[in-house]
Amino acid sequence: MAEVIAINTQYVGIGAGGSVPMLARVSFIDYRGHVVYDKFVIPSQPGKFNPNVRVSHQTNPQHFSGPDAVSFSDAQAMAAHLLRGRIVVGHSLWLDLQVLGVSHPACDTRDVGLYLPFRSALKTPNQVIGLQTLVWQLMRRKIQEAHHNPVENARAAMDLFRSHEAEKLSRPVNGHVHCPPRPTPDAISNRLHILDESVMIPCSARNDCLLV
Repeated sequence: MAEVIAINTQYVGIGAGGSVPMLARVSFIDYRGHVVYDKFVIPSQPGKFNPNVRVSHQTNPQHFSGPDAVSFSDAQAMAAHLLRGRIVVGHSLWLDLQVLGVSHPACDTRDVGLYLPFRSALKTPNQVIGLQTLVWQLMRRKIQEAHHNPVENARAAMDLFRSHEAEKLSRPVNGHVHCPPRPTPDAISNRLHILDESVMIPCSARNDCLLV
């Protein structure tokens, strides 16, 4: 199996009412839970920033202009490099890929929020379960107690993946894989930095990536 890496992002809202997300931080975790890459991102659009649901209310604005912050283009290039040729693990991965403006083959994604046995175990097979709920219900571990931390979240997603790696989450089933649905055009048009109409590349011309 290809090397596995987990991702999580934070973003801030800009524009009217803070409705448009802009990348603020991106974190990658390896299979063993070690940090591979974790950077704050220098704002690439002017205007007032409003905390989004995926950005910490305790994030210091100085983080975005500090010596360790990187430009959006640098963060995007590093993300594309780290994702290339790897299985990517996360929760609601389409959001991370959209805000980064990168694409990835759907058959090389493992989204713990879409994994049907997890949803069925919580008796909500038709809903995407939040990462915090999944980690508590399935691992009895608390996360996000103080604020959204992308390193913590990426590590939690990887731990969920590892807990069921020997089962269906780690490989295609009957020719199909557990992968995010194609984002709608409306959802994509509301995001910044989107380079392509779809962030999830079909696995084949038949696009047989189905949630099973």
